[in-house]
Parts: sequence; C-alpha cells; structure tokens
Amino acid sequence: MRNDLWDLFINTVKAEVIPALGCTEPVSVGLAAAIARGKLQQSPESIQVEVSPNLMKNGMGVKVPGTGMTGLAIAAAAGAMGGDAAAGLEVFHSLSSDTLASAKQLLAQGNVTVAVANTSRVLLAKVTLFAQGKWVTVTIADEHTKVVAIEESGITTFIRQVDPEAEQTTSEMPRLPSQTSVQDIYEFVTQVPLERLAFIEQAKQLNEALSQEGLNANYGLQVGATLKRHVARGLISGGLLTDVISRSAAASDARMGGAMLPAMSNSGSGNQGIAATMPVVVAAEYLKSSHEQLLRALMLSHLLAIYIKHHQHKLSALCAVTTAAMGSAAGITYLLGGDYQQISYAVSSMIGDVAGVICDGAKNACAMKVSSSAGAAVKSSLMAIDNIHVTGQEGIVADDVESSIRNLSALANGAMSHTDQQILDIMVQKAL
Repeated sequence: MRNDLWDLFINTVKAEVIPALGCTEPVSVGLAAAIARGKLQQSPESIQVEVSPNLMKNGMGVKVPGTGMTGLAIAAAAGAMGGDAAAGLEVFHSLSSDTLASAKQLLAQGNVTVAVANTSRVLLAKVTLFAQGKWVTVTIADEHTKVVAIEESGITTFIRQVDPEAEQTTSEMPRLPSQTSVQDIYEFVTQVPLERLAFIEQAKQLNEALSQEGLNANYGLQVGATLKRHVARGLISGGLLTDVISRSAAASDARMGGAMLPAMSNSGSGNQGIAATMPVVVAAEYLKSSHEQLLRALMLSHLLAIYIKHHQHKLSALCAVTTAAMGSAAGITYLLGGDYQQISYAVSSMIGDVAGVICDGAKNACAMKVSSSAGAAVKSSLMAIDNIHVTGQEGIVADDVESSIRNLSALANGAMSHTDQQILDIMVQKAL
C-alpha cells in the first residue's frame, strides 16, 4: 500500500477538478480580455485576439454562457466588457444586460478580430485591447488560466519564463509520478479515510444540476431530453443504460448550449468532468449505493481520468470525453462490487471500444460523444463483472491495463497529431 501518494492524489484532484462556467477554451479568451480590461482601466474601442490552432478548433463553434452567441469574438468582447478577472474559469458569471449590450455593439461595429497565431503551443490565447492610443496585451498559455505575459503600450509589465516546446514540464498543476499505477489509485480510493474524499461530492452537485437543466430546457441538440421524450413515448425502454446516457448527455447539452451554470470540470474540460461524474452518479442511484460507495467511486473515476489524460497532450485529435468516461467505467465497476482486476478489464474494454473517436472542436454535438462514451462505460462495466473483456490479442489493447493506456496515448500523441491538422483545415475552410 503506497499511502505516500495519498496527499499527491488528493491535491491533484483538487487542482484538476474545479468549477468552470462554459467551455474552457472561450473562457481562456474571456479571462485574458477581462485581465486586460483591468489594466486598461477603460472600455476598449477595439479588440484583437490571436489563438493557437487547437484553441481555435475548440472555441469557434461553442456558445458563450449568458450571451446566446457562439465563438471566440463574443467571448473576448464579453470578457472585456463584463468579465470577472478574479473568477478564473467562471469569468463570465458577472455578465449583465448592459455589459452584454456593449459587447455585442463592439462586434456589430466590426471592432473584434480573431486570428490563428503562429505558435508551437497547443493552448494559447493572446488578447489585446485598444483605447485612446493605449493598449494592453494579455497572453494565457499552456493552462486555461495561466497568464504568461502582460504588455502595456509597449512595456512588458509581467513575463513568466516558460519553454513553449516543453508544455508538460512547465505545468504548475501537480503531476502524478511516472511510476504511479492504476493499482496505486485503486488502493488509495478503497483505503483512504472517507472524510478526505468529502470534497468530491461537489462534482455530483454541480453536474447533476446541469443535467436537470438540460433535461428541462431546450439546449443544444437536446440529446438527453430527446431520449427522455422517447422513453415516455415507448419507443425506447428506460433503465440504467438509458438513464446514464440521457442524463450524462443532458448535462453536456446545457453546458454547450450556454447555460449559466458551472460544470465541475476534469483536466480543464467541463465535458470531461461530466463524463467522469454523471454515469457514476446514475449508477449509484440505481444500485442504491451508500454515500461512502458513491464518494469512493467518484474519486476513482476522476483520478483515473486525470491519470489517463496525464499520458496525453492537453489538446489533441482524440476526444478526451472518451478517456474521462474510462474513469466512469472504473467507478461503475467498483459500485457493482468489482475488484481491481475487473476494473482493469472495464478500462481495457473501453479502450477497445471507443479509442480513436476524434475531437472536432467544442460544440453542441459534444453531447452525442458524451452519450456514446457514457454508454460504453456501462457496457464495459457490466462485461467486466462477468469477467468478460477485450483481451491483449485484440487491436491496441494489451494484456495489462497500464500497457493498454500507454498504447492509447501513443495513438493520441503520435499519429493523431496529423489527424488534428486535417480536422482544423476542414473547420477553417468551413468558416471562410
């Protein structure tokens, strides 16, 4: 038992599982704009935005909370006119009707421009505000809230020394040691005193509220609400699998549709947080699990999702909702009474099922990928408790779960980098 890792595990989850209002890529732009406005100390006359290709991909098609509008231009304008620079990933919580009207006026006048920056960084948002001959540039990079530079009318007033080629080493987030294993995580979750896990319940509270919002209102593609309607019509049956899919999708519907409710994110993504939370929450209800079992399952899910994501680049062509739901597969298997081996089976089967699902930007259709991944998590868990799983003789799945995770990550970090460029080319051409 490696209880020397317990503090690191808890601190990692507390750093990576945090509330976020809206999609985190537009949030980075809005946050940079809000910080710049604080330095400029007056309303901007124009705004210039430069973002990395991956941030462009993940920001051009998603609604900004409270605005009813889509894209990075409104994110920058809203952040500059009414964003709360001290609120981090919840920068848009303070928008009012007046500040929103001012933001939309800037857009209508053509005074907000967005361009793709020539950068090697995966995540970069550089926002410049201009007013009365003065200007302020704020640059966020590598992490969604990490300010790396501030320039005021040609004078650099803040600079953080980072290596743009070494994203993994510059992160200020806690990093899991390379020798960490899935078994270490399992032993931690099953043995750590329960009171140390109490904070993870907020993930249930926030993401369940988003799910209810998505089921009861018309957000996005209404994936969750549509399934609920068809259960009532008798076209599909209810039950564990349907409820996991519909309630998970509904949370994503609301989030991507601009609901003014925060998601509990995971690894910088609200949808990843939803995928690591809602399947476990619904399964716990169906199984009548105890409060302790729920907390331990949620911690297992979120920590394993972070562990898998730490093997991969921050933004890639591999849809990270699929890897987050691998955490849910582990959590559900635990709730079903599964042991470490069966949890490993469930994760490996998930890799054998949904590996290679592409990320083509943040948008309403993300709710469909959340629903597919949530369903795969239930399926893999039910197979695992019967000791049925994808074996090391099949595809990229290996004989042990650690090797399976490494193989999946090699795919994400290697060949899919070319896929990412092709996806971006297609999306940019559509926008022209």
